[in-house]
Amino acid sequence: MTMKVAVIGCTHAGTAAVKSIAAQHPEAQITVYERNDNISFLSCGIALHVGGVVKDAGGLFYSNPEELAGLGAVTRMRHEVLAVDTNAKTLNVRNLVTGEEFTDSYDKLVVTTGSWPVIPKMEGIDLDNVQLCKNYAHAQEIIARAADAERITVIGAGYIGIELVEAFHELGKQVTLIDNMDRVMAKYLDRDLTDLAEQALKDRGVQLALGRTVEGFHGSEGKVREVVTTDGTFEADMVVLCIGFRPGTDLLKGQVDMLPNGAIIIDDYMRTSNPDVLAAGDSCAVRYNPTGTAMYIPLATNAVRMGT
Repeated sequence: MTMKVAVIGCTHAGTAAVKSIAAQHPEAQITVYERNDNISFLSCGIALHVGGVVKDAGGLFYSNPEELAGLGAVTRMRHEVLAVDTNAKTLNVRNLVTGEEFTDSYDKLVVTTGSWPVIPKMEGIDLDNVQLCKNYAHAQEIIARAADAERITVIGAGYIGIELVEAFHELGKQVTLIDNMDRVMAKYLDRDLTDLAEQALKDRGVQLALGRTVEGFHGSEGKVREVVTTDGTFEADMVVLCIGFRPGTDLLKGQVDMLPNGAIIIDDYMRTSNPDVLAAGDSCAVRYNPTGTAMYIPLATNAVRMGT
């Protein structure tokens, strides 16, 4: 009997999982559901594209539906999974182009739904030019809007925020970096290293506004003009939010074990608490080696390893 495998989401973990499943189970019937119009986008390369290092956005994709079709997988682009019933082993799906809704079934489900930027609820968050930074559409919008922006504020001094600051500086923009921690990359590096990074940013004219929390945004004519913090206000023509990600796991809430933040708990073989549901990538917790406990660390490198 042919095993039906449904894969939800197809970026790093999803693409790797499809290739691995096709190689190890060539008889499997693999169907991929992806709500975007592309797969395998290297979101960690957005800053390189924004800064012009990667001029052709095509260089940020490493697979496509045609390649997966050659492996025997059917990729349904612009299809969103609306609901999952792990007891009945069914999916409710909507074709985002036609609006058609239908039900599919599976023997094994692979959940690689990834993550989504944290969007705080605060005054002015819906103003024009307050940007997210996650997918291909975001990258194109950031590039287009940055062309007319002189003063750009990046909120969040993690890896992505630092890389974007560098990219905007290379484009000749006036850049401000805001974070509620008292140093950049505080969650990743010790102070002796972050001190060096901060000095390098200051030497390049980047304004560091650390140890303060963003409270909201002011604008005029529908566009953002100021970032309001607990310690001062900063002028801005564009703001990019890089304050973290949350796992996109609402489809499985109450059906598999999760961390309090919604990250799916898996074992060493990517199995969830339901033996017929596997998961990988930013939707999952990983084993944090120093403590041996499950932690949420959304990184592309982790996603590829988990999918493989």
